Amino acid sequence: MSSPDPPAALADAPTLAARRLDDLAGRVACASPADGGGDRTGSADGGALEVFAPATAERIGSVPACDADDVDAAVERAREAQDEWAATPASERAAVLDRFGDLVLDRRGELLDLLQVETGKSRRTAVEELFDVPTGCGYLAERAPGALADERRAAVAPGISTATVTYEPVGVVGVISPWNYPLTLSMADALPALAAGNAVVLKPDEKTPYGALALGELLEVAGLPDGLFQVVTGEGPTVGPALIDAVDHVAFTGSTETGRAVAERARRNLVDCSLELGGNNPLVVLDDADVDEAARGAVQACFSNAGQLCLSAERIYVAEPTYDAFLDAFVRETERLTLGTGYDYDAEVGSLVDAAQLDRVESHVADARERGATVLTGGRARPDAGPYCYEPTILTGVDPDATVACEETFGPVVAVAPVPDADAAVAAANDSPYGLNASVWTRDRDRGAALAREIDCGTVNVNDAFLATWGAADAPMGGFGDSGLGRRHGPEGIRRYVESRTIGVSRVGPLGFPDRLPTDWFVRGAFAALSVGRRARRGARRLKERAGLR
Repeated sequence: MSSPDPPAALADAPTLAARRLDDLAGRVACASPADGGGDRTGSADGGALEVFAPATAERIGSVPACDADDVDAAVERAREAQDEWAATPASERAAVLDRFGDLVLDRRGELLDLLQVETGKSRRTAVEELFDVPTGCGYLAERAPGALADERRAAVAPGISTATVTYEPVGVVGVISPWNYPLTLSMADALPALAAGNAVVLKPDEKTPYGALALGELLEVAGLPDGLFQVVTGEGPTVGPALIDAVDHVAFTGSTETGRAVAERARRNLVDCSLELGGNNPLVVLDDADVDEAARGAVQACFSNAGQLCLSAERIYVAEPTYDAFLDAFVRETERLTLGTGYDYDAEVGSLVDAAQLDRVESHVADARERGATVLTGGRARPDAGPYCYEPTILTGVDPDATVACEETFGPVVAVAPVPDADAAVAAANDSPYGLNASVWTRDRDRGAALAREIDCGTVNVNDAFLATWGAADAPMGGFGDSGLGRRHGPEGIRRYVESRTIGVSRVGPLGFPDRLPTDWFVRGAFAALSVGRRARRGARRLKERAGLR
């Protein structure tokens, strides 16, 4: 139960109260012999998880610690609701999600407060995150029905047979979302699954359950059928495996190490999975870049959400003729940043999420220093701004074997290094097992776009940090290598949640050797027709190429 004296993190929030958090916790999908779940403060064994505010390190509430029985019950309820939802026309499903987007905008004050109290991020970063949700809803409302519509494909014998592809929902989708962008990254997976006709069971990170529960409430208000979207809270090692074993597709966002375990378990169950995993993302500054513009972009690329962003740049490679000027501008722009956790727009960089994350950042910087790196700015915790705040930090002279150079720090730390030319920059950018996001800075946009094709990442931005690709809702987003499997956004992000079915129809009965012609005549005629058809199609392709149509 809530305390009569609310913690400062809640007392300062414009719209939140401890009772509201208790009400949200009551929405967790728990198994209950008496009522089927959803209105208790603990799981079947009465366990609970405490939730803390990074801005003050205070306890702000608790949610049920669900177990495998709770997960099974939630998936069963979702499965019961899914049949009718799958039969609902795609346009009607899309309309529900569109209304949900309106409700998110209407309730933005509370949702922003929830984001900040759970994650410690700055108000500015919270706005960027929240803005993404109704944007995604608008895209799905417009494009999902078309992406799911039946498609006519080229038949084996045009005029004699047809081939049609249909798309059917997989059933129940399990979404496992992270703490760093708890609204955006849960909805980026859940909403297209719902648009495709599936049910969703969402397991939010233990640190950030309340935002997911608030969004579930708004989905119901928007008209989503009861039981179609369930939230289960609990420890990852308990809830995660149970969820993977019960659902028909798994969408996971998190570390590469955990992602491997998710993929292995899903494979054993013969269910598909989509994974957005870690990154150690490169940013390249070419010799013709506008250094002031590149420095401002690098600040956004490296220090948004205190660096706790899967798309964040952690390695910067600068062409030698530009290196000194860029470094001066980058340090200057970084030192202008303000730290804080208030519910206003004064601070640009918020808190790390907890003590463990602060320890990780401090250990990475300490290791780099021990190996000879220089700290140009930052490099220390700022308890005056918040218990887990850390200054935006720029390192140079980083040993290639230093932890910060090889692993994802996931904090406001970046290593900058000079390179001789663009080819060396590309080689350095690609010298990583990760391949999630990259950024290229140049005055010559065509040069930048050509270079982007050489960088082994799922998204590459030219003269932008990450919004040019992430914000392109119609374009797929995902990683190469150790950064994941599958894609979110675009038609690809919708169709990952469907099974395709091909329906072939013959207008003349069985296709094969005819009964009324000698077989050798038919074979000769068939091969002749195949040869003529191939030559005709080749000629048509050449005509199109000459006309500039291909």
